[in-house]
Amino acid sequence: MGYLVGLLLCLLCISSISLGQKYSSKYDNIDIDKILSNHRVLTNYINCLMDKGPCTPEGKEFRKNIPEAITTNCVNCTDAQKRIVKKTSLYIMKNRPEDWDKIRLKFDPTEKYKESFVKFINEK
Repeated sequence: MGYLVGLLLCLLCISSISLGQKYSSKYDNIDIDKILSNHRVLTNYINCLMDKGPCTPEGKEFRKNIPEAITTNCVNCTDAQKRIVKKTSLYIMKNRPEDWDKIRLKFDPTEKYKESFVKFINEK
């Protein structure tokens, strides 16, 4: 009986750990500088996020994770993903503010997470 209880407790621990898993690191090595420096490519990614154009596999992955990343300040992001999110967000805010407004309105229309997300992306 004690073995069974221990096994169940172990399974509960494993399942609760998996709920807080990091996102897939499959695209952690994406060359974000190359994307940000190419207006056409960046526009394609933005169109993907906005459901206004086709998506690459990594674009689909990012679009799927954006709502949770915004609401949790990227708590399930790997360190590389946090760097990519911060760099991309700051770049679009500064260089393409109209696009930033569209993205923000889509994923945080009530600006509930604006303050905490801006604080997150400005952290070093």
